[in-house]
Amino acid sequence: MYVIVIYDITEKKVTKVHKYLKKKLNWIQNSVFEGELPESDFVRMKEDLKKMVKKFQKEIPEGENSIIIFHMPYKGAMERQVIGEEKSPIDNMI
Repeated sequence: MYVIVIYDITEKKVTKVHKYLKKKLNWIQNSVFEGELPESDFVRMKEDLKKMVKKFQKEIPEGENSIIIFHMPYKGAMERQVIGEEKSPIDNMI
């Protein structure tokens, strides 16, 4: 499964989400990750992110926390275009 995760998390907690996603996916640019995940890892990641956002909202109720996840059966199911500078090219990754 190919996954793209975009997040807008309160500044005090953004590092926690970034570190978590860095273990699972490839960092593309600020607040955006993408990569292949097995179905079981995808389900676990969604649950972990839901728990994080819920916890953040309890700790910092005024903070705005949002995570958007796009998923498709495989990378070829989408076309990716970069306009401007590629911040973190993933085409050369093994």
